[in-house]
Amino acid sequence: MAGRPTVARRIAELRRQIDEHNFRYYVEDDPSIPDAEYDRLFRELTDLEAAHPDLISPESPTQRVGGTPTGAFSEIRHETPMLSLNNAFSEEELRDFDQRVRKGLDTAAEVSYFAEPKMDGVAVSLRYENGGLVHAATRGDGTVGEDITANVRTIRSVPLRLRGAGHPRVLDVRGEIIITRKGFEVFNRAAATTGEKPFINPRNAAAGSLRQLDPAVTAARPLEIYFHSFGSAEGGALPARHGEFMQRLRDWGLRTTPHARIVSGAGGCLEYYAGMLRRRESLPYEIDGVVYKVDRFDQQRQLGYVARAPRWAIAHKFPAQEEMTLLRDVEFQVGRTGTLTPVARLEPIFVGGVTVSNATLHNMDEVERKDVRIGDTVIVRRAGDVIPEVVRVVPERRPKKGARKVKLPAHCPVCGSEVQRVESEAAARCTGGLFCGAQRKEAIRHFSSRRAMNIEGLGEVIVNELVDEKFLETVADIYRLHGHRERLVERDGMGEKSVDKLLEAIERSKHTTLARLLFALGIRDVGESTAADLARFFGGLEELQEAAIAYGEAVEKLALEELKPAELQRRHESLRLHQVPNIGHVVASHVAGFFHEKHNRDVLRELRELGVRWDEGAGTAAGPKPLAGKTFVLTGGLVAMSRDEARDRLQLLGARVAGSVSKKTDYVVAGADPGSKLEQAVALGVPVLGEAEFLELLAKGG
Repeated sequence: MAGRPTVARRIAELRRQIDEHNFRYYVEDDPSIPDAEYDRLFRELTDLEAAHPDLISPESPTQRVGGTPTGAFSEIRHETPMLSLNNAFSEEELRDFDQRVRKGLDTAAEVSYFAEPKMDGVAVSLRYENGGLVHAATRGDGTVGEDITANVRTIRSVPLRLRGAGHPRVLDVRGEIIITRKGFEVFNRAAATTGEKPFINPRNAAAGSLRQLDPAVTAARPLEIYFHSFGSAEGGALPARHGEFMQRLRDWGLRTTPHARIVSGAGGCLEYYAGMLRRRESLPYEIDGVVYKVDRFDQQRQLGYVARAPRWAIAHKFPAQEEMTLLRDVEFQVGRTGTLTPVARLEPIFVGGVTVSNATLHNMDEVERKDVRIGDTVIVRRAGDVIPEVVRVVPERRPKKGARKVKLPAHCPVCGSEVQRVESEAAARCTGGLFCGAQRKEAIRHFSSRRAMNIEGLGEVIVNELVDEKFLETVADIYRLHGHRERLVERDGMGEKSVDKLLEAIERSKHTTLARLLFALGIRDVGESTAADLARFFGGLEELQEAAIAYGEAVEKLALEELKPAELQRRHESLRLHQVPNIGHVVASHVAGFFHEKHNRDVLRELRELGVRWDEGAGTAAGPKPLAGKTFVLTGGLVAMSRDEARDRLQLLGARVAGSVSKKTDYVVAGADPGSKLEQAVALGVPVLGEAEFLELLAKGG
């Protein structure tokens, strides 16, 4: 066990670090470490002080909530302190909290909790008097905050006057100011076009926007607010429960999250936590956990407070999405289109619920913009199923000697062909084409994938082996594997049953749709949506191929004429391929380039000769289909068919299948266990079809 002097020194060092990070986070809006690292430092200090209470000092970060005002704004003293919450990081800690609550209430019965997402924004307090907004303040140090009234008044989701009647004469209401995911993306895109420095994350963007001295600047930022509690209420009767009070807030025009629920006991809390963790990436805003509050106000009062937090509430944190680790090396992977992607090789770190040792660096433009060097300490982010990425470098931890710049290789690391980097593009590409083993493997894997030709059993490992053993050189060779059955059975790792199962899957894949085939071919920039648009417009492969070749020849001829930009655009628009909805010149050029190559046309001819068939029909150019112009969204599971089959059936009838619900959506098809898309449809008044109604629609042909 460490001696007292050692413990005292460690406590002093932790206080110094936490104070520094508080200043960087709250005052400078420039955090240097991820939240998970800060939580660990704070927790270590809390544990040490709990074990040595005589070493607790009034200046300790554990005895106050956060940083101090910057001085750029006047101060506002909170009549009721803005306390933070204690954290739970595991199921065991949550159950311990529930046990403490029941013990404090002297009850064995399950306690009702108000559960809500823990938004990752800026905590604020708004004071209303006689229904009108008087002032707004940041949390500051929990006792004194900054006066941001002028800036908060610019936020459209903040009512300047409360709606309805029955609100208290004085209401001190607390909330979280955020920038949504969509707002953050739009703002950073706009910043990039004007040369401004982009924000690191939505929380940083919200904090920086609130601290603008010019409210006009704040007004231009996409800030939003959600209210979650109150500090005090005078001159009015209040309901007995927190959940009922939140309904009152909504009635008064104060925005609250629609994802809050009343749950019962620790079991209800954990079920809510699991559900929100699953939905985390589909929410419009970022959250880093959930919050539970004892629902009854009389029980809250009975439980009371500790020094810096209420005993009746706790934040149940999600696994950290950002962590700090060492960048050991950078290697380059070659994708199916020849794109070289720099991949960071990391000191393994536990982030987002899994151990991560590799992360994407996207492209060389990003490497240079972030000034990433081998040997750097970096922040790694993992969100849901998204590939982990290096977010930024921690410059103060860069070694004085030994950090090496990342260099793009001159030759492909797989086939040795020259690597080209087009000046107008971020990507660098291997010029080896199908001669490059990496591209060949990726092309075949993509062709076989579930949303393409859906050949079950032809995954990454078996594709790599079959390419290496010369069974597969083009995607057409997949349909020649029947002639190699005996050799396949004799291979290590593939028994007779596995081979027959694979051959059956290959046989089933021979009947597909034109949209799936076009997506499977791996044409650059032709995803599922674009492939469906092309299939709908032309109806048949021959028609598309003719239009693509004509487009390529015309563009080549136009380039020789040295036309002015306006005339060049007008001529482009007269070409059939350019008339396909949602397809611009760049994508049209990639489609034209694909069909211009003889070996690609040869592969399509071979596929036909080997028995592959795709449903074709009259395209948009020849005449409308029954569901042309209609947009559908699918949610939940269907009994009669898979979601992919439902999408294909709709596209064959001319419909567009979107991934999200909007006012432009014509129908939402809801199967079993639908997600938030059903709630969005109901809220927007979009017609909802059950499975029986959907099948009836398909049977009638639209």
